[in-house]
Amino acid sequence: MQSNRTLMVLPGDGVGPEVIKETLRVVDWFAKNKSISFNIKEGLVGGASFDKYGTPLSDETLSDAVDADAILFGAVGSPKYDGVEFEKRPENGLLRLRKEMDLFANLRPAMVFPALVDASSLKPNIISGLDILILRELTGGIYFAEPRGIEEIDTQIKKGYDTNLYTTPEIERIGRVAFDMARARNGKVTSVEKANVMMSGVLWREVITSLHKKEGSDILINHMYADNCAMQLVRDPKQFDVIVTDNLFGDILSDCAAMLTGSLGMLPSASLGSVDQNTGKRHAMYEPVHGSAPDIAGKELANPLAELLSLSMLFRYSFEMKEEADLIDEAVSRALDAGPRTQDIMASGRVKVGTKGMMDSVINKLEELTK
Repeated sequence: MQSNRTLMVLPGDGVGPEVIKETLRVVDWFAKNKSISFNIKEGLVGGASFDKYGTPLSDETLSDAVDADAILFGAVGSPKYDGVEFEKRPENGLLRLRKEMDLFANLRPAMVFPALVDASSLKPNIISGLDILILRELTGGIYFAEPRGIEEIDTQIKKGYDTNLYTTPEIERIGRVAFDMARARNGKVTSVEKANVMMSGVLWREVITSLHKKEGSDILINHMYADNCAMQLVRDPKQFDVIVTDNLFGDILSDCAAMLTGSLGMLPSASLGSVDQNTGKRHAMYEPVHGSAPDIAGKELANPLAELLSLSMLFRYSFEMKEEADLIDEAVSRALDAGPRTQDIMASGRVKVGTKGMMDSVINKLEELTK
C-alpha cells in the first residue's frame, strides 16, 4: 500500500462536505482495488471553522495544509455569515490558503463530455468536442492589492475602492505556466486583459509579449480584451486552447466557460504553487468551481463530479498518477453515457439521481473498467 503521501481534506460549507464524502468513496475504492492509499487529514475551513474557532482558517489547519502533499477542498460560504466582519467571512479562509501557500496558478479546464453536449445552452456544433483551459492568476490583482476599503466622504456619501496591481515577476510566472500548458496541448495561448482602459492591463500585455519573444517562440500567441473574450467564449469557444488572464477576469471567464460544459457541477480546478528547488515539492489545492450552493445543501442534489474530477487533477499533477487519473476520467464519461444524472445535467430520457446515486454510477464504471 502506498501511504507515504499526505492528502489534506477540507470539506468546508454548503455542499462541500457532501461532494467530498462521495469523492472519498473513490479514494477508498483505489485503496481496496489498486492498493493505493494516502495519509488523510481532515480540517475545518470557512463557516465551519468560524463556528468552532471564530476564524475561517485556524493557524493549525493552515500548518497542516502547508505540510500536506496536496489538498482536496470542498467549498466555503453561506448567507448565514453575511453579517460577519469582512476579514472573518468564510471566503477569507480560502483566500488565505491561496495567499499563504502562494498558489498563484489556477487551472480551470472546460471540457464537454460527449454525453453532455445537449446539456449546454449552446448549439451542439458550437461546443461538441470542446477542450480548453483557463489559466487564472490567483494570488495578485484586485482581490489582494492595497489600498482597498470603504471610506466616508461626508455623512451622505461613502466611497468603496480596490486596486488592481500586478508586478512584472507575477505576470511572468503565470505566463510561463501558460506556455508550458500550451506545449502539452495544442500550442496556442490567448492572453486576456483590458489594456485599452487599465494600466495594469497595459503592463500585462507588455510583459506577456516580452516573455513570449524570450521564452515562447514555439507557442502561437494572441492578445484579447476581456469583454471580447467573454463574447468569443459563447460565439466560437473552440478557437481557444489556453487562456491566461488575471485574477478578476479569470474568475469571471471561467464561470462563463462553465456553462459551455452544461453545468458548474462539472468543472474541476487546480491551484498550483511554484516547485521548491530544494525539495521538489509543489503546494497544490484542488477544488470544484461550483462553490457552496447553500440553496441545495443537505438535499442530496449536488453534482459530485466536479469534485471527483478535481481528484483526478490531483492524481495527475501532484501525485504523478496519470493512469489512475485517466481511469477516473473514463469512468465519469461512461457513467454519463449510461444515463443517471443529477438535476443540473438532467436531460430527457435520463434517470434522475442524487449525489450518492451519481457516484454509485461512477464506481460501477470503475469496477467494469478494471475487471
